[in-house]
Amino acid sequence: MNPRTIIFSFAAPVISLAGAVAPRYAGGDISLLPEYIEAGAQYKTHDGKPIAELLPYLHDEGMNAMRVRLFVDPDAYDGPDKDPNACQDLEYVTPLCRQIKEAGFALMLDFHYSDTWADPAKQWTPAAWQGLSDDQLIDKIHDYTSSVLSHLIENGATPDFIQPGNEISYGMLWGKPSDPESSLKKTFMGSDANWDRLGRLLRSAIAACREKCPDAGIIIHTERVAQVDALTNFYDRMRSLDVDYDIIGLSYYPYFHGDLPVLDKALDTVEKEYPEKDIMIVETGYSYKWEVPGTSHDLSGKYPYSDEGQDAFARDLVATLLDHERVDGLFWWWMEYNAFDTDLSGWYNAPLFDSTTGCATSALKNICSFATPTGTVDAIYSPDGTDSTWYTVEGLPLSAPTRPGLYIRNGKKILLGGMRGR
Repeated sequence: MNPRTIIFSFAAPVISLAGAVAPRYAGGDISLLPEYIEAGAQYKTHDGKPIAELLPYLHDEGMNAMRVRLFVDPDAYDGPDKDPNACQDLEYVTPLCRQIKEAGFALMLDFHYSDTWADPAKQWTPAAWQGLSDDQLIDKIHDYTSSVLSHLIENGATPDFIQPGNEISYGMLWGKPSDPESSLKKTFMGSDANWDRLGRLLRSAIAACREKCPDAGIIIHTERVAQVDALTNFYDRMRSLDVDYDIIGLSYYPYFHGDLPVLDKALDTVEKEYPEKDIMIVETGYSYKWEVPGTSHDLSGKYPYSDEGQDAFARDLVATLLDHERVDGLFWWWMEYNAFDTDLSGWYNAPLFDSTTGCATSALKNICSFATPTGTVDAIYSPDGTDSTWYTVEGLPLSAPTRPGLYIRNGKKILLGGMRGR
């Protein structure tokens, strides 16, 4: 079944205006989960009870999708910024992806097309691909993508969503850090250079995705939410280059990009300019303790660096996203980080587990609330049985429904609208 179509059954009275709902996805990037499990990290519920297996627990809490990143050959990277957290090669991710699928989640695969982190500041070509001409790279990215997907399919880990590239606002496969010619491979707003090259690379990678995983949603991922002109320039280019994709994927970090009105403005613009595309927030997060290094927007007055502050941000983020009809995905980045009772070094301030206790933070509940329930609904929710306010089935109040879905009003479940097509 196409992962973007869910049929609901009901065990209580319902006003049904359609039989299908376009689902919303909530989850996170959990690419380092095997490392924490091996290190003996203790995951606990909100109230401190030990969690036997994290993935089933997260599914029971309401998450329905997980994201995993993939590097070509992390061992081959020898740059001064080499990071042990960038360790996810195909051998590493295969069992994790299979576990995600077996636990009932949709799977998002994030191709970095690099041996290390690919982001706006660096898109280094894998060592094994360096020296290839552009024509050879276009063939290589197709064949590599096809091989990876064939391997995952054979191992019971077929992706439901695929990112061909990670935060590619300035292109990808530039070259290597020591090569001064690498900067000549970048794309920039206001310049026509290299856009055709990027289009060729993406079309080749996406062709492999369509061939191997024809039902998967294809995501083109950028991070310019604070620069709407740059954001629209990029996706205008994708349109003019005939890049075949389904979903606009965005990174949004409030401590880098600004408060939620910045995201709201970007979403308004993207929905207006590209109404045929769905939208997902494929990376987000906020601290529960101390400032995230590199913070350029201090929102601690509104959202304190505490469990309560992180929870308030998560609640407001979900409310913002629910006001946008085309947004159907929310993924918290590095949500699984948990150094509790381990000898792991370093500290990350913005996961959904508290490293001082191992307990799930309060924000986890709010992130889960964005997901469309995927099982039978067997109870009616209403504060007093006669409340004319619109509510999600998780109990979140809305000014009015803005998208097809299941809602509560006056004590009755109401299924509004129809399935959104791709």
